[in-house]
Amino acid sequence: KCLLVQLLQHRVFTMVTEETKSKKQRNGECIINRLPVDLIERIFLGLPVSTLLTCVGVCKHWHNIIRDPQFVALHLQCAPSYALLFSPRGLVSGEPYPSDAVLIDEAWSSSRYAVPVIGPDDFLFGSCNGLLGLYTKTSMIKIANLATGECLHLQKPAKNVKGDHFCFYSFGFHPVTKEYKITHFLGDCINGRRPHNKDRFNIIQVYTLGDEKWKDFRTPKALSLISVRNSGVVNVDGKMYWLTEDMSANCQHSVMSFDLLEESFAMTQLPAAYEDHDYYGPRKFWIRDIDGKICIVTAQTSHYDARTVLGELQIWTLDNTAEQQRWSRKYNIKNPPNYILGPHFVHRDRILTQLGSDDVCSYELLSENFKIDLSKMVKLLDFSPHGQNLQSHNCVKSLVRLEVFSKAGIVRRPKQWDGWELKKWEAWEQNLAKKETMWSRLYEDEHKKTASTQSLHARLNHLLPQILDDVMRQQICMKNNQICAAFADQQPRSLRRLNWVEQKRDEETLFARVEKFIDITMAATQAIESVHDMIGRVTQDLDKRTSTSKAGIASQNHSGDGDGDTDLGL
Repeated sequence: KCLLVQLLQHRVFTMVTEETKSKKQRNGECIINRLPVDLIERIFLGLPVSTLLTCVGVCKHWHNIIRDPQFVALHLQCAPSYALLFSPRGLVSGEPYPSDAVLIDEAWSSSRYAVPVIGPDDFLFGSCNGLLGLYTKTSMIKIANLATGECLHLQKPAKNVKGDHFCFYSFGFHPVTKEYKITHFLGDCINGRRPHNKDRFNIIQVYTLGDEKWKDFRTPKALSLISVRNSGVVNVDGKMYWLTEDMSANCQHSVMSFDLLEESFAMTQLPAAYEDHDYYGPRKFWIRDIDGKICIVTAQTSHYDARTVLGELQIWTLDNTAEQQRWSRKYNIKNPPNYILGPHFVHRDRILTQLGSDDVCSYELLSENFKIDLSKMVKLLDFSPHGQNLQSHNCVKSLVRLEVFSKAGIVRRPKQWDGWELKKWEAWEQNLAKKETMWSRLYEDEHKKTASTQSLHARLNHLLPQILDDVMRQQICMKNNQICAAFADQQPRSLRRLNWVEQKRDEETLFARVEKFIDITMAATQAIESVHDMIGRVTQDLDKRTSTSKAGIASQNHSGDGDGDTDLGL
């Protein structure tokens, strides 16, 4: 298999001249394309999307294999999963900051670059099979392929909706029909009208990718929009789930579901096996997706901050069978983390959570009942000061094409600066440009300092043999070795936009390198001054010796002249 992969890589990436290209292409096809199709598919299944997108253009045979819907589905099943951490745009000290995202891979390493399909004003409302659902403040919503960069722009179902919010949208996939669905909770505030029931909704709007219009479905009764916003929405096995208040049970929460195939509603009561303590604040409920199952996460919260979890954290899973629905307690966690991320907060048997409002950490799920030891928390990254309202999504990189759904939308790839040209991001862009200028000047100063100190070092080496005093020569030699400014290798600056976490690291690296430059420059300057002083002393000593020598010669000459006069006088 390794040999075959090497052949594939050679087939794709070897650069050849136009004269020999056709011959080598035929030879490559003879070697590789004579293999059984299923074997080529198995090799392709182990390659990342970025490589497969290159392979598509190699030959028609490969194009047909990679673009085949069955292969796309198989590759999707084999694709490694990522945790996508999304930070929606907001304000810090009155200054706006843009939406941003960081990917965490299976080795728990974070990505460096911004996600191109996520604009500075986009809000993420769902992730499914490598596709992201993005809400904008314009009249459009966007479905984007994380890996290929394709974006499908669709009209929102209703215009001029007061109080509309990205969390009132959801995005899912039905495994039977293979259809992608967008759902929208339609609030009652439309076209400026403000009914008494403004925090409730009676209609869910559904759009199937590829259709021409949205469909409206009336709920069995008025349901709470606030619960949708606070607890979240998840899609599992072709059904959309969210929490609502059951008015018939003294406003207790219940799970509401909408079947995307049957287009029907159902309600499920929550488990009641928990005990509240008076010294904690109110109990909160979140609906989450853990390993493809609907889960209810519940805990008491702080009196002062409803987001801060206190006491014990319980996680219940809903087991759906043909006969009945049954709740099972999956985890009971003592000393829980401060904040519960969503809609996915369990990744590869570890909880992904926040300590404080900015640090993102992971902790291993040890057993059904355990207490979190904060000293064993693994810090992954620091989102400060943009860690408010952080979301966590499971995602993959896929070959799913959006062109096939372009009947009622526009498919295009985002330009590098889409959204950043707006005036409100002008100061943000200027700040990034200033940092790049600082990097450029620092690299230039390092280069100049290196060249000047190396030149001085060479001149001093040439001078050393002329210094007769062994001790002084050794001292100057030692100082001369300290003159050369040695800086870390200069890494080329990427033209791609860094994500926020990497921007902070880059800024810290810049400032640390500036300080290092100052320290090295000062040390070199001190060494140069020491060498200058020592050479000055050598010169003075040489001058003294020269003067003494000249005086001695003059004295000898004077004595010789007097003896001659005497002799002549005789």
